[in-house]
Amino acid sequence: MASSDDYGFNEAKMVVPLNTFVLISNFKLVYNILRRPDGTFNRHLAEFLERKAPANATPVNGVYSLDVVLDRDSGLWSRIYTPVIDATSDATADVAGLPVVLFFHGGSFAHSSANSAIYDVLCRHLSSFCSAIVVSVNYRRTPEHIYPVPYEDGWAALRWVTSSAARPWLRHEVDTGRQLFLAGDSSGGNIVHHVARRAGETGIPIAGNILLNPMFGGEQRTESERRLDGKYFVTIRDRDWYWNAFLPEGANRDHPACNPFGPHGPKLDGIPFPKSLVVVAGLDLLQDWQRNYADELRRAGKEVKLMFLEQATIGFYLLPNTDLFFYLMGEIKKFVNGNANADEEIGAGASSSVN
Repeated sequence: MASSDDYGFNEAKMVVPLNTFVLISNFKLVYNILRRPDGTFNRHLAEFLERKAPANATPVNGVYSLDVVLDRDSGLWSRIYTPVIDATSDATADVAGLPVVLFFHGGSFAHSSANSAIYDVLCRHLSSFCSAIVVSVNYRRTPEHIYPVPYEDGWAALRWVTSSAARPWLRHEVDTGRQLFLAGDSSGGNIVHHVARRAGETGIPIAGNILLNPMFGGEQRTESERRLDGKYFVTIRDRDWYWNAFLPEGANRDHPACNPFGPHGPKLDGIPFPKSLVVVAGLDLLQDWQRNYADELRRAGKEVKLMFLEQATIGFYLLPNTDLFFYLMGEIKKFVNGNANADEEIGAGASSSVN
């Protein structure tokens, strides 16, 4: 069982690594500039400030990528990452047996994109570590496109991946029940849940879900929200702004989009749902909602592996030069390759509290 000591953190002082502190502090500064009090968002400035990464036909770190339009009417597109299987050449060998990870980037539904440099790096590592084809979805963002548009884009991407139109790009027909995984962080993790639920209702099997610091919430304030409000980069007020920008007019945070197991959330009992790997950062104020999400999946009879990293902050997986990052990649690799035990918790931390 991993603990905070495995990574050299001082539990008493709750030390955040300097590179993480600088990265997340820069994000917070930019995010505060982009959000307006009236609920609008400075999209032009956001695109100007964000560092982008182009697709690469020549392999970079053993992975090449290309951008593919999935739906011209909506403008939906994805970046597809394919690992180089044959290390002696620049071309991939037979990729027919490779799993496919359909990935949804984070950014609280408002920020980032499939060609953001930070997500390009993350998806490239996912592809390399897991020997998987990663399809990163450039879903439409809020507040220009509110609920349920990101979910509809996620569903359209899933339908594309499982259709004949995807075969020339993926180079094989995906065995959904064995090879297809959904993954995402923050708002992307939220999208994973809702797309997976719809897939279960319509009979499309998914091999597994990977949710990194998924963005969930509710009307009630939890212990972790009160304790960590404003202490590690994010405030309750920040989160409320994003929910107000995303949810339909008149809805509160107990809407099923925000609180899938809340008073208005439909039950999962009896609906096919894939095994889940839920990754929770101990310095994320939403951790109680995330741990509660894992608990509710178990109550519904679903397989869950909870990875609680007590000394991790939001966005720690965007820094590919830390012990925590490589530990996470190792666990995701085991999960995708079927070598992880379900219904277990790894890491160190206290139980959740939603009250």
